[in-house]
Formats: sequence, C-alpha cells, structure tokens
Amino acid sequence: MKLLNGSDIALFVKERQAKQVRNLRQQWKVIPRLAVVQTIDNPVIDTYVRLKGRYAEDILVEFELHKVSSGEVLATIDTLNGRDDVHGIIIQLPLEDQTVTDEVLARVSSDKDVDGLGPAPAFDPATPIAISWLLAAYSVDLASKSIAIVGEGRLVGAPLARMWKASNYNVTVYNSSHTGMGQQLRQHDVIVTATGVPRLITPDMVKADAVLVDAGTASEEGVVIGDIDPRVRERDDITITPNKGGVGPLTIAALLDNVITAARRVAEKNNQ
Repeated sequence: MKLLNGSDIALFVKERQAKQVRNLRQQWKVIPRLAVVQTIDNPVIDTYVRLKGRYAEDILVEFELHKVSSGEVLATIDTLNGRDDVHGIIIQLPLEDQTVTDEVLARVSSDKDVDGLGPAPAFDPATPIAISWLLAAYSVDLASKSIAIVGEGRLVGAPLARMWKASNYNVTVYNSSHTGMGQQLRQHDVIVTATGVPRLITPDMVKADAVLVDAGTASEEGVVIGDIDPRVRERDDITITPNKGGVGPLTIAALLDNVITAARRVAEKNNQ
C-alpha cells in the first residue's frame, strides 16, 4: 500500500504561503484577514475551525471567528462584506438552520467567498483544489485514468466533478445509494469518495492498483471517520490517503491560498 500523504505536501505549500504573506505585509502594506462565521457548537466543527485558525496564524494571516445565532448570520455577513480589512469570509457548514444555507452563502461577496460556495464565486472550493494538488504531487496522471467521484455534495463532489470534467477527464459521478455501484467502482482507476457515509467503500469495490482518496467525514462517538472501510487499507496493491493527514491538511492550505489571492487582488487594485 502506498500512502498519499497530504501533510507532507502542505508543509511545502505553507512555506511558500508564508513568504507571500510577508511580501503583502511588507511591500504592499496589506494584512490578509480571514473571518469565519459559525452558528453551531459542535466539537468536530470546533476542531476544524481551530485548525484553520492555527494555520492562518502560522503564516501571519489574521483570523477571526464569529459565533452567532441564526438570526444574526446575515447581518454579520453584511458587516464583514463592508470591511476593507477582511479579505476572505467562510460560512462554517452546516448552519443551525440548514433551510437558509443557499441564502446565507449567496450573501457573501463573491470577491470574499474563499470557500467558492456562492452562486458566482471568484474562487474554486478548497477541497477539490486540495485533491487535485495531492494527486498531482504524487504524479497521478488523471488524463489517462477512469475516475469515479462518489458523492454529489456542494463542498466536494459537485465542484470536483465540474473542475475535472472541464479538464476533459473521464469522470463518472455516483451517489451513496447508486444501484450496482460496488461492481461499477471496480472498473475505475481512481476513486474519490466524499459522502459522509462511514465505511461505504469496501475491499470488494476496489480493483488492484487503484488510487483512492477519502474526503468523506462523519462523526461516531466524537471520532471523525471516513467513507472507506478500514479493511481496504489492509490491501497492499492500492494507493490511498491515510486515516489522518490526507486531504484535510491540504484543504486548509488551499483555503488560505484563496485568502492570500484575495488579499493580493486588493493590493493590486489599491496600487493601480
């Protein structure tokens, strides 16, 4: 078994980003700032937010968290949209009131929508970027592969499918209840799964020499687990992301890359 270690790649990205932020601060007098809006108290979500904040601070990007009630979300976004010192805004999903998710995401200014989840984003979503970085770093040639994306969610599956189809890759999209999916997945060279259904992908669904990326997250008794059954990792004829340190670290890196880009665009606009 070969591991796709995103943590190692993220370290190289982080070093490059730290230099970019120093340049923005020193040469352009712009201090990149990321704001996160959160409406749910949840230990798993809190951990994700802390990791984003820690990464941001490591590369000297200012970070602020706004924990608000459902009734305060839109007003908070409006305030952040109007602040010149805020370059990126994240709406931490899920929201307490999930019926207003589309409305809330659409409220974020497109030039600050660093998660790329609004109706007209200026940035690609972070997790699809991270997956593409990870596979490129390990020289996985997607152009020559048959690719399966399992899951059609707004965070990973749907935007990743759009990105890769736009690159003319051979992509088939499945949902977690797709009839006959197990047998069909065995025909694919690359499987990316992001459903949040624990242990969905079992060893019999994976052919020899396949490349697997687990971007699914679910919580069982406070422990974050993925879509891939642990038995899959017992095979020695596959390439796969580890239980920890696969897509996650690079997702945060990709998100901060968007924040840095947003800040640079502001700097360039101010100095025209």
